[in-house]
Amino acid sequence: MTPQECWNEYKAINPEIGDEIDAWAFGVAPDLLAELVVQGVKTATASAYDEYVHYEEELPKVGDLDVVLDGQGQAVAIIETTKVTVLPFRDVSADHAYKEGEGDRSLAYWCQVHEELFTKWLAEIGLSFSPASKVVLEEFQVVYKSVKD
Repeated sequence: MTPQECWNEYKAINPEIGDEIDAWAFGVAPDLLAELVVQGVKTATASAYDEYVHYEEELPKVGDLDVVLDGQGQAVAIIETTKVTVLPFRDVSADHAYKEGEGDRSLAYWCQVHEELFTKWLAEIGLSFSPASKVVLEEFQVVYKSVKD
């Protein structure tokens, strides 16, 4: 299903959502992470704060609706942001790591994977990563699935 088709289906039952669509896939392993969202295992994500600054993008906010895409650009779900926190990488909690639903769901696994990703992505825009680097932590809930169980 295309992002527009998914949005139109959700809008038919929630007309107040408007027409503006924000659709995206998770940067690494989009099919796996989209499936974890659909299954309800992945209820959080993280991104590098400095990327928002560099690209002059607004931070996510509570109530935002996003269409989650798989690796082929097909919509799998619509999520609503329920919590946004900005803090240093070193202060990310085991609870947040667990909510991300990846690997063994441990903080150690989360830190290893995200340090590698943030180091790579920040280097691509001429910045360096450190444990003091800020991260944007988002929690969300699935409000609509285009992939039927």
